[in-house]
Amino acid sequence: MPELRQDPTTREWVIIAVERAKRPSEFQGQGATTRRTCLLSQRQSCPFCEGNEAMTPPEIAAYRKAGTAPNTPGWWIRTVPNRFAALRVEGQRDRREIGDFFRMMDGVGAHEVIIETPEHCDTIGIISDSQAEEIVMMYLDRFLALKKDPRFETITCFRNRGSLAGASLLHPHSQLIATPMVPALLRQRLEMAFRYYDDHGACVYCRLIERELAEKTRVVLDNDDFVVFEPFASRVPFETWIVPKMHMSAFEDIPRDLGKALGRTLNAALRILFEKLNDPDYNFVIRTEPLREDHSVYFHWFLQILPRLTTMAGFEMGSGMFINPMPPEKAAEFLRQTGESPQN
Repeated sequence: MPELRQDPTTREWVIIAVERAKRPSEFQGQGATTRRTCLLSQRQSCPFCEGNEAMTPPEIAAYRKAGTAPNTPGWWIRTVPNRFAALRVEGQRDRREIGDFFRMMDGVGAHEVIIETPEHCDTIGIISDSQAEEIVMMYLDRFLALKKDPRFETITCFRNRGSLAGASLLHPHSQLIATPMVPALLRQRLEMAFRYYDDHGACVYCRLIERELAEKTRVVLDNDDFVVFEPFASRVPFETWIVPKMHMSAFEDIPRDLGKALGRTLNAALRILFEKLNDPDYNFVIRTEPLREDHSVYFHWFLQILPRLTTMAGFEMGSGMFINPMPPEKAAEFLRQTGESPQN
């Protein structure tokens, strides 16, 4: 029988459509095709490949070999402005009323691309742990740099992998967008976390970690610093959360050794998805608090991975409620299994 499950961190409901469920091994991405078509000709025309630095805007930051100049080869991670930026650093955040009803402001913000490796066909999940650590270090460096601009209220760090997730380039990259206001979805998440703390005197995310570790049925990985699990009210098949065991509300405040541990854990989690689901398209986003507020008592940052294995349709768009045909307990069990995974 189908189940309605509520996310304790947002109070949103999802439908776990048990009767629609397929076997976990039947959820497969199209990564094999993507890797086969990763050709030299693509590298030559790719603006993110080493040697093509002139094809991007001038770099903002880079980790590169000593003695190499900016915007030349010799880097292993490089951050540049997005050529087709959603927001731009020029402008002010003053709000303007239009006809005493509509409200607008300049499209001020920042939109950066973090090019994760010079190698066109690499991706988190198959790279070395040391390279994954460096990627997270760049996230931290860019958060701390952008936080200095008083016009910015939030930073969203995200990754689109594959065309179904909205990526227009195969070359592995992440993005950061800083905005001059707090988005409504983040406000809702903060309000629900505060309500739980007000009712129970505890962080809902810390309680969530305790319950997941106690039940173990949805846990995929567990190490000294992080727990990786399929959430109880998963919105999509194989939705995966990486949550730090250390309570901290702001991603940019984490110690650098914990940032490196996140890189290793993220690499391990995406390696499992890569191998078990045939390199699926996915989005991930770091859920963290606004830059100018301190929700240290009741909010808890985490990283959310959303594989693109199903298509959102009319019911989801009309109701805001997701239908997930894969129970998270079965998803976690499948991801924990060792051995060769089925391929297309």
